[in-house]
Amino acid sequence: MTEKFGISQPVRRREDARFVTGRGRFSDDVNKPGQAHAHFLRADQAHGIIRAIDVGPATRMPGVLGVFTGEDLRAAGLGGIPYLPLQGFKVEPVDTPRPGLAQDRVRYVGEPVALVVAETVAQAKDAAEAIVVDIAPLPAVTDISRAIAAGAPQLWPDAPGNISPSWQSGDRAPIDQAFQDAAHVVSLRLINNRVVANPIEPRACIGSYDAATESFEFITPSQGVRYLLHVLCDHALHIPRDKLRVLTYDVGGGFGVKEQPYPEDVAVLHAARVLGRSVKWLAARSENILSDNHARDAVIECALALAEDGTFLAIRATIWAAMGAYFACHGPHGSIRNTPYGLPAVYRTPLTHVTMHGVLTNTAPIGPYRGAGREQASLIVERLVDEAARQIGIDRIALRRRNFISPDAIPYRTPSDRLYDSGEFEALMDQALAAADWDGYPRRAKASRARGLLRGRGIATFLECVGSFPYEEADIRFTGDGRILLVLASQSQGQGHETSFPQVICERLGVPYDCVTIAEGDSADVPEGFATVGSRSMIMVGSALSGACDEIIDKGTRAAAHLLEVADADVEFADGTFRVVGTDRTIGLLDLARRLPAMTDRPESLPERLDATGKYRAPDMHFPNGCHICELEIDPDTGKVEIERYVAVDDVGIVINSMIVHGQVHGGIAQGTGQVLMEHCRYDDEGQLLTGSFMDYAMPRAIDLPPIATDFHPVPSPKNPLGVKGAGECGVTGSLPAVMNAVADALAQVGASTRITLPATPEKIWRALRAVETRTP
Repeated sequence: MTEKFGISQPVRRREDARFVTGRGRFSDDVNKPGQAHAHFLRADQAHGIIRAIDVGPATRMPGVLGVFTGEDLRAAGLGGIPYLPLQGFKVEPVDTPRPGLAQDRVRYVGEPVALVVAETVAQAKDAAEAIVVDIAPLPAVTDISRAIAAGAPQLWPDAPGNISPSWQSGDRAPIDQAFQDAAHVVSLRLINNRVVANPIEPRACIGSYDAATESFEFITPSQGVRYLLHVLCDHALHIPRDKLRVLTYDVGGGFGVKEQPYPEDVAVLHAARVLGRSVKWLAARSENILSDNHARDAVIECALALAEDGTFLAIRATIWAAMGAYFACHGPHGSIRNTPYGLPAVYRTPLTHVTMHGVLTNTAPIGPYRGAGREQASLIVERLVDEAARQIGIDRIALRRRNFISPDAIPYRTPSDRLYDSGEFEALMDQALAAADWDGYPRRAKASRARGLLRGRGIATFLECVGSFPYEEADIRFTGDGRILLVLASQSQGQGHETSFPQVICERLGVPYDCVTIAEGDSADVPEGFATVGSRSMIMVGSALSGACDEIIDKGTRAAAHLLEVADADVEFADGTFRVVGTDRTIGLLDLARRLPAMTDRPESLPERLDATGKYRAPDMHFPNGCHICELEIDPDTGKVEIERYVAVDDVGIVINSMIVHGQVHGGIAQGTGQVLMEHCRYDDEGQLLTGSFMDYAMPRAIDLPPIATDFHPVPSPKNPLGVKGAGECGVTGSLPAVMNAVADALAQVGASTRITLPATPEKIWRALRAVETRTP
């Protein structure tokens, strides 16, 4: 008998067998007959006017098929990568058209200036070196404070002071009054340091053009083909959507960086049309660090107002968020939406106010990356709470207990107008405290001191607002050979879709696990939907699949009643079988799906097939939450940090596959810890990238993390039929403040400043400790 698997079972990921045996189909595995190869020449200056580009010598080099510049794209009438406002936000930043190849001027090092297409990659690279680009240099600004300073070079004429947009949420007057009346005010200046996503598979694409049908094919690793189709057709190529087919196969990580199209995509598609050849481009790692959308990069002034007894009165924050030289597709919306939505976190806080200023700089554009503003909200709140406890002299656990939103207050409407639908924040924290052996910490700290080390512990009780882009469809199709195909608009980049979505179907329809497969990544055959972003996939796709299952059961009940010659009301469904109530007369779902299309006596009221399309619209965002606790040791002689213990307890609602979700949390913690302790994308004052390779950009390794203990405290969400909340970003959102609070706790023990900013590198920590020594009599 075929084994069945349902919800909440730790089923081993079925796709892993393909990946570990080298049978995946990633970008470098895909080739088109007769394809040519592309290489981009990139700007080596951060800001300047393009006076001339001489491509003549390059065009005459061996194997070269074509050389393209921004003027070629302009002459062809092509657009670029636009800023697209999110639904519900009336934010109008200045227009920063981002062409496929630089036009008129360059605005950051790494911006694509010319594209060479040749028979081989080596020939394309050789020819690119023969291109002569004459750029009249202009002053550049790569740092937020320098960009907004008086007299700073201006990137765009319609953005005076390099600021666009300026936006605020909440009413300032009551906030100001709350701070004026507060018994305690705690203020912090935080840095959300610039990072690069660095998925294991760099960006790549293959563009093809069929002159007979005037249509394109575009193969690329993406987080969802529908969004790329929309942006490329409507804004870049200016063609009907049925004239472009976007295909995505296996994807080696995304983290947000592969959600949106890029200028290189436009240039490659143009070259394919002009040359009549398929054109393949594979980015080198150094290209991705230069030209992928970067992330984070914000300066934050924030404050918490408290009553005499420690009750929270208000939180406010002013965020100066770098946007880069051009707005990416979502522009400033990570800071504008996700940060204010998450600011109250798990606490009763009557008032919140956020002011956000987008700052244009001569750097790569800022785009979505795991967290996408949620981690920023968590960092603000949890750093303020720990600093308040330290400043006022209240135990940090007691202060949190005093201000938690209690379960009997839920549903809870926040100052940012979000409706928390579920959560047991104090009980979840208690579970984490027990798992971390919070009470046993003094013994471990004493042992660290005996070895000459400083031990610190940090806690973060956080909440996220996830599940944006609130509409999704999902198809369930019966193939006629006893199998079920799920056709989805989402796209796995390592999340285990091939395993977890079939588990939902097995639970709802009672069919064998091995008969369910999924299809993603073909824009010619996907339902309406968006992409795998913002921890939304199981919420949106899973709920749509659940609706499709309901429709299948309804259709099947009527069809089974007809076949079994009884009334519809006499048929019940369970465990994959339709049964006449009180009898042994049955027909299996898969057998019914096979027989139904061939029925000759089927009345018109019965469907020809059991196939169904499920539709789900989320009534609001969803709110996963958790408590993360970190213990670490600092070597005071070197400033080196070693994480000793890490515990994460998360409420992601119903857990579909605990093995997969444990892995998601582990990965997020690694990324968050990397940002706190080592990752930092840096430019010099002239705009040259100083961290252009893994020799310069520090990435966390397995040796940098201890065994991570993860557990769940599931409180089902009533907003969707599965009760899920989203899990993909919990690890990042909890780890940034947990690790940073642990560093501050260790420093506080010797009187060092706790106001150290991200990244907390050994040098920064060493300097903070040396400052204490110089103050000591």
